[in-house]
Amino acid sequence: MDNLKLSKEVSYALRHAPWEYELELDSEGWVDIGQLLSSLHECREWQDLNERDLYVMIEKSDKKRHEISGGNIRALYGHSTPQKIIKEPKSPPKILYHGTARRFVQAIKEKGLLPQNRQYVHLSIDIETALQVGKRRDSEPVLLIVQALDAWAAGVKFYLGNDKVWLADTIPREYIRYE
Repeated sequence: MDNLKLSKEVSYALRHAPWEYELELDSEGWVDIGQLLSSLHECREWQDLNERDLYVMIEKSDKKRHEISGGNIRALYGHSTPQKIIKEPKSPPKILYHGTARRFVQAIKEKGLLPQNRQYVHLSIDIETALQVGKRRDSEPVLLIVQALDAWAAGVKFYLGNDKVWLADTIPREYIRYE
């Protein structure tokens, strides 16, 4: 295992682009280790990564960049993105986006967008971010266009994650268009 490469990947995920990894950091920057591992497992290079590997990465690092406590992990410094995820329901923009792998489209058409192993469905404010997230699972992701304001009006709860991400409990299929 290349600990330096792993450290850079984890740092990028926790410090700069948690939305790309669909991570939900708390107000102190912590995220559940299982959530981080689940996201990293979507990349072929990290499919066999386990919690012990994260401990080894931290142990062997010449710079103390991360810490683990109580089943959670965080970057200690260098964040370039807001950390707090506000969980008060907020009225969303009219349209939000979600990038997904082609293999998930049929299930989404049947059941809508579900949070899977995360607390929330992650939605992007722009097409570029949605496609960037989708490309973590598929080289040619499908862009979903979510009629967020219509869903909100129908009672779907949305939460502001940060400047690039909105969260929702679920998105019923009738509010999703496909590109």
